[in-house]
Amino acid sequence: MRPLHPASTARSGTRARRTFSAIAGVGLTAVLSLTATACGPGADDASGQASTSATSASDGKITVPDNVKDRLKQHGVDLDKWKHGEWRNWDKDKWLREAKDFVNPIIAGLWDPARMRDADKTPQKPVDSDISGDKGVTDPTPAPVSAQAVKAPYHANLPEAGKLFFDSPEGSMVCSATVVEDPAHPGKSNMVWTAGHCVHAGKKGGWYRNIAFVPSYNNSGRTVAQLQHAKKEEVAPYGVYWADWAQTSEQWISAGGPTGGQGAPYDFAVLHVTPEKGSTQSLEETVGGALPVNFNAPAVAKIPSITATGYPAAPPFDGQKLFQCSDGPGRLSVTANDPTMYRIGCTMTGGSSGGGWISTGADGKPALVSNTSIGPVTTGWLAGPRLGKEAKGVYDSVSKKYTGLR
Repeated sequence: MRPLHPASTARSGTRARRTFSAIAGVGLTAVLSLTATACGPGADDASGQASTSATSASDGKITVPDNVKDRLKQHGVDLDKWKHGEWRNWDKDKWLREAKDFVNPIIAGLWDPARMRDADKTPQKPVDSDISGDKGVTDPTPAPVSAQAVKAPYHANLPEAGKLFFDSPEGSMVCSATVVEDPAHPGKSNMVWTAGHCVHAGKKGGWYRNIAFVPSYNNSGRTVAQLQHAKKEEVAPYGVYWADWAQTSEQWISAGGPTGGQGAPYDFAVLHVTPEKGSTQSLEETVGGALPVNFNAPAVAKIPSITATGYPAAPPFDGQKLFQCSDGPGRLSVTANDPTMYRIGCTMTGGSSGGGWISTGADGKPALVSNTSIGPVTTGWLAGPRLGKEAKGVYDSVSKKYTGLR
């Protein structure tokens, strides 16, 4: 059993990890822009003028206040070095790990169409698919359900869905994610739900970098060939949104690992995002929707069907198109002491991690009830966490952090 790892453009041996975390601590949030020029497919170098919305110089350029730079340096982040590629330094003492230490300075232009298109390769290192040692309640393995392509334009069918991009020590990677409601800003949410292993490497690593969300990625459902010369507005029609804060579970940070059972029942994360180019509108207003999150953790018997959505990138998929699976859920117990997970039949592969699981609530309206976390090496089923008090703690903490802010 393995986490459905993010896909990587780099060397084999990559895998995505998941974790959920109810962390209430407030740390350093780097809401900064680094104007940059990406160097083409797979190229990570960037250059340009550092900027933030705080201070405007006489020549019209925006500058970063010294006190902000000093705070970043306390966390090992020198903006001048960072924008010239220091973010690629994954030395253990440079890889920020603790929940309060998340930083994600914007590098404008880094995620250009070519870099987004190429961040879709599948990790090659196999992981154990044997779940014979699982304890607790596990229902029979569900029959595979073939993933169905979502009809384009994707925005017309599920405006909340999108693709998540980030950098890891193994290269540029992808996951899936969903715009969710923000109780502190009704109708104006900037919150995104994904898997913990899509933002933090778990017990042997730290926070991933350059985390950015693209709603309705490749909205028209173009093929890889058609995307070769696509403009950014065609690939990211609603813009690129960088995470200015991310939070996952303490369980994932302390126990999450590269294979399926470690931290999986707590494999969720919540992001607060900001637009790369700036906007007077929230993410929810821009895309036209945000899903409520159901933390009541309904039993499988009370959920007739769950629909999982994502951008699968491992063969036979290529990571460029949106897919869905619908199935009645069963139960999967990883360990006797951890919460039971939902499990459905689905042939989606790596890259679909973090994608929202949606079910109709008692009010007849759709709500997010889980996210893709783990699946077997050979495709056939997916599992996602049941969202309880730990997940709600993460969600509420991110919302409260931005209470009173636009």
